Amino acid sequence: MIYINFTNLDDDTQQHLLSVSKKDVENRLGEDLKAYAKSHHLDYNIILEEEAIKNLYRYDYVFNI
Repeated sequence: MIYINFTNLDDDTQQHLLSVSKKDVENRLGEDLKAYAKSHHLDYNIILEEEAIKNLYRYDYVFNI
């Protein structure tokens, strides 16, 4: 669960959540994504970013108002 202050949803907070998601995706799928990127001649960082954005929907958020 991720706890977020409802009044603090600025760009810095969003970037922090995205970086946490990137680390999570990289830990779980890093090797598979690298192999996929290499076999399809794609940029690994772009694929990682896309998967991290998708991964944000898997989290449970608790908003403190």
